[in-house]
Amino acid sequence: MYPTVAEALALPVLRQGCPRVVAGSTGLERRVRWAHAAEVADIAHLLRGGELVLTTGVALPDDDATLTRYVADLADVGVAGLVVELVRHWNDRLPRALIAAAEQRGMPLVTLSRETRYVAVTEAVNGMIVDAQLAELRAAERVHETFTSLTVAGAEPAAVLAEVARLTEQPVVLETLEHEVLAYDTAGTDPGELLIGWPARSRVVQVGERTGYHSVAGWLVTVVGARGHDWGRLVLVCAEPPPHRYQVVAERAASALAVHRLVARDSDTLERLAHRAVLTELLNSPAPTAEILARSSALAVPLTGRQLVGLAVRPRITSTTRPTLSTPPLLRELAEATALAARRAKVSALVSTDETAVRALLALSPEANADAVLQRLAADIHDARASAPAALGVGTTVTGPAEAQRTLVEAAHVAAAALDEDDGQPLHRLKDVRLRGLLHLLADDERVHAFAARELGPLLERDAASGSRLVPALRHYCAHGGNKSAAAVAAHTSRTAYYQQLARIEQVLGVRLEDPESMLSLYVALLAHDLGTATRPSEENPPGRGAQ
Repeated sequence: MYPTVAEALALPVLRQGCPRVVAGSTGLERRVRWAHAAEVADIAHLLRGGELVLTTGVALPDDDATLTRYVADLADVGVAGLVVELVRHWNDRLPRALIAAAEQRGMPLVTLSRETRYVAVTEAVNGMIVDAQLAELRAAERVHETFTSLTVAGAEPAAVLAEVARLTEQPVVLETLEHEVLAYDTAGTDPGELLIGWPARSRVVQVGERTGYHSVAGWLVTVVGARGHDWGRLVLVCAEPPPHRYQVVAERAASALAVHRLVARDSDTLERLAHRAVLTELLNSPAPTAEILARSSALAVPLTGRQLVGLAVRPRITSTTRPTLSTPPLLRELAEATALAARRAKVSALVSTDETAVRALLALSPEANADAVLQRLAADIHDARASAPAALGVGTTVTGPAEAQRTLVEAAHVAAAALDEDDGQPLHRLKDVRLRGLLHLLADDERVHAFAARELGPLLERDAASGSRLVPALRHYCAHGGNKSAAAVAAHTSRTAYYQQLARIEQVLGVRLEDPESMLSLYVALLAHDLGTATRPSEENPPGRGAQ
């Protein structure tokens, strides 16, 4: 907001006096709060600091001790600089004691070799200051209007940070109080350089107030929170001490972020959103970029030099859970339960939700026992969500970020396949889901769908046309390995009626159910058909249920 001493000396009205810096050149970047002409030797007690003092020197003494004390008094109150006209008292040079005292205190001492109208100097300098203050007020008003609009519109954190970067042209980072990066905008700088080692760098930056500048780190930090609950910090990275306008921008942005969190209670937390962004990139990129690795590390989940294990958690939506919990809130609760279980186990993990499941990537130390960690996590998750049971799928343990995609994809397929395996196991791997797992891996293959349609088409058409329940009867028969009596009991049907259903199935399909190949083909077709209809719940095939 305020000009420097050097900027004031560059004004034409001062340049006409041929200014020459004779001492204190290191202080030329001091800010000038006001220009003040004073011909009184004991003026210091009337000043507040930041003044550019203008004098002809006529009232100044000639003895060294008094001159030294004069400079010391000005320096003690924080005067920005002293300008002396060499016309009336001293004609060619200033006393050595005056120069030495100014140099010792680092206070700029400037001589003017020509007579200068100080009234014009004060008008020019103070006018510059007033103009800067008005510009700052206008800028602050624009900032207020901008962030008010963002708050009213319910702007996402990314949009808020983008506006901060635009207004300040500086990188900005939103972090948790645990120093994990939730969102950022690089303002055109290298993201890897911005985020590298972020948690460790951030822990040592403490400003002791809600908003403050840490000169060593070059960070302007403001606390983010509302209603007495602080949950994050907004960091504006600026190497030089920021102008007041930057503080206004940071504080208004922090308010917008706090309001967004209050009104977005029914959506994923900022932490989950940040984790989701990294997991999405890992899933879509077989070779993670340096930025993705830096972003993950900034979330306190380093991926290099770790054992990586994909984990997927899918809720078993049943008639018990359906009336009270819709899928998105249930997934968010499962995600928080998974994240909490990871923290209790002291495991670094990326945890987020997608349309159907909770997805996580565990980053274990090379010495960790992956099986033991997974068993503990599974037990904690099941205990936390006992009222809403879930299927946990685990991918293969891999040793580098390049293989993260593989273990995440495997975990998702295993969890989807395990939904139908209500066998009491706390978690499932590829070897546990067997044929069902293979079919889930091939779920998008049109040839599998065509096979299921060929095998079951006539039967599905018969059920649709006549209201018969031949497909469920076949499912019970296959699920019980061809044991007609057990299948009849499971179907809650008398043996005579059930046997008649099986005969009708053979007639419609033109096969013998006792033939092992026929039963195997039909069972595979049923599993594939269930995969295709999993997203279309019906009375026959409710979500989370398969073969009965």
